[in-house]
Amino acid sequence: MTVLAALVVVAHALVLQAAPAQLGSSLDSGGKSFTTRTIAAPAAMVEAAPAPAIVPRAPKAVKTIQNNQKNQPNKPSSQQIQAQTAPEIIAIAEPPATQPATADVPPDSTAAVTPSQVITAPAPSASTTAVTAISLPGSVRLQYKVIGSSKNLNYQATAELNWKTDGDKYEAMMKVSAFLVGSRSMTSVGKITGSGLTPTRFADKFKTELAAHFEADKGKITFSANTPDAPWIDGVQDRVSVFLQLAGMLAANPAGFQPGSNITFLTIGPREADTWTFIVEAEETLALMNAPMAALKLTRKPRKEFDQKVEIWFAPSLGYLPVRSRITQHGGDFIDQQLTEIVK
Repeated sequence: MTVLAALVVVAHALVLQAAPAQLGSSLDSGGKSFTTRTIAAPAAMVEAAPAPAIVPRAPKAVKTIQNNQKNQPNKPSSQQIQAQTAPEIIAIAEPPATQPATADVPPDSTAAVTPSQVITAPAPSASTTAVTAISLPGSVRLQYKVIGSSKNLNYQATAELNWKTDGDKYEAMMKVSAFLVGSRSMTSVGKITGSGLTPTRFADKFKTELAAHFEADKGKITFSANTPDAPWIDGVQDRVSVFLQLAGMLAANPAGFQPGSNITFLTIGPREADTWTFIVEAEETLALMNAPMAALKLTRKPRKEFDQKVEIWFAPSLGYLPVRSRITQHGGDFIDQQLTEIVK
């Protein structure tokens, strides 16, 4: 029994060492609350989870989206379940008539921050995909089950994505928890601008905390780990905000990201910057929350020998927030995170 107990503790420790504290990224070893209200979702809607309206919205823009959803074909039995949990969308913009966005050929730089205001976004860097429009969800908490395998040990854990916004600023935290071991979290805080999410601080906490500070006025990003500074560029994201930024870009202009399109970000971790490129793949049907759910798959493929493969699925019916992610290590270890509940 002593040996069995020791194996359980080791397995759970491996969870937090291997499991990402955010959707689709690995962890390096090492707020605020907003007033919200809930609105009824259209009948045809089924992780995107953010729901409450916090800032003034343009009724006309919202109505347009609702009408479009009503004209969609009826869904299976999941229709009723998802209609109760679908989030309200803020920062709604009419999709621009552009070609699919890629890292090499950025589209026109028109971005929307609120339904009633269109802002011209700054010209993007060569290492980030241009933001043509952004449609971010309202505040919400998403809960996931986590299964995985590390060094031939299978494990289970839970995860939570807590997203808060008032339309001008945001806070997003991803936490992975395992029994007997504790939790590990990644937190991103920042502002919402014409380029979408603009992080000001990113933190990775497991026993101790490492942080990255975004100093746009100085053109640099500094790290508490005393690693070399990274350049600040417009559109830069961190390992949590990148997935909410993807959700906002896909929701605002779904026709602009056809299969084969690339979406690239300079992405900040607790110690360094890296370039993340996601390839848009085909839509798939997942079995989540006891119902079928359509989800658009994006994949970040390994660039170097020991890079991870990251697959992430965004649900159009839930505002394109991530409903599943799977990370596969070079040696075959993996972690799979799947949506189980939406809490408004």
